[in-house]
Amino acid sequence: MFEGGHRLLFLGGLLLWLCMASPATSELQRLQHRAKPDGTLSFLVVGDWGREGNYNQSEVASQMGVIGEKVDIDFVISTGDNFYEDGLTGVDDPAFSKSFADIYTAPSLQKPWYNVLGNHDYRGDVEAQLSPVLKEKDSRWVCFRSFVLDAEIVEFFFVDTTPFVDKYFTDPGEHKYDWKGVEPREEYLSNLLKDVDSALKDSSAKWKIVVGHHTIKSAGHHGVTVELVELLLPILQANDVDLYVNGHDHCLEHITSTDSEIQFITSGGGSKAWRGDIKSWKPEEMKFYYDGQGFLSMNMTGDRADLILYDVFGQVLHKWFVSKQLHDTA
Repeated sequence: MFEGGHRLLFLGGLLLWLCMASPATSELQRLQHRAKPDGTLSFLVVGDWGREGNYNQSEVASQMGVIGEKVDIDFVISTGDNFYEDGLTGVDDPAFSKSFADIYTAPSLQKPWYNVLGNHDYRGDVEAQLSPVLKEKDSRWVCFRSFVLDAEIVEFFFVDTTPFVDKYFTDPGEHKYDWKGVEPREEYLSNLLKDVDSALKDSSAKWKIVVGHHTIKSAGHHGVTVELVELLLPILQANDVDLYVNGHDHCLEHITSTDSEIQFITSGGGSKAWRGDIKSWKPEEMKFYYDGQGFLSMNMTGDRADLILYDVFGQVLHKWFVSKQLHDTA
């Protein structure tokens, strides 16, 4: 990460670019997924999973299948780091089958999977994960850098967060990142922030949920992603976003905010977890933290969202609801 003046210089340059650049002419890719006939929607969220079944990935997948059938899911959301350790080598990489197609085999999981990219995905061939060839191999696979999913009662805004993080550019260590399609970085981030802001402002959905790989608020190993706090969070706060859902930290987590209505949910327990790796956090904001594997389910109506975090055995760890009518939680 940039230290001191160096990072401030980059942020200052990006903010100047945002002020001076002409309005973005591009728009985020828009997809549609109809809610059930009764107007409800159910889905699972899992992140940081692609390890060819190892580190309990297969066990988590099995329980996702059980819960997916129980709540009659419409789709699955992946919060990124889809293929460890270094993404895919190409569209014919056997890891696509070994970590995805051959793992999530339950009948209930044969629904669309809406994916964002994580930092480990950027260490491989990014275009491979974005390629329509993968959808030909497995029709469930849906992956773009950033996009909007209109599910009638809710709109999901999937944001490509990896290019925000300074250290991947300034101190990558032994890792090589695939920045094709991202550089020049300032222009890419400027356009992305404008497009996300515009899409959120234009949304008339009852619910707005933003999905990214990296954390905004987290007590886990990686902790807070400062670049997202400074550049993305103000846009979410200005546009009445309800939830920010991420992976990156290999845990399950629910944090509220004392300065906005946004709730922050980490679902990064799809395989390898980091036992005991937790930082202190404001007790008035920290509602739940679990340092093991698992996933999230959400059941939504126009007025209420019910959320449940499950462990690797399918046991309920934490559940709560958010009400649009009363603007409260329980």
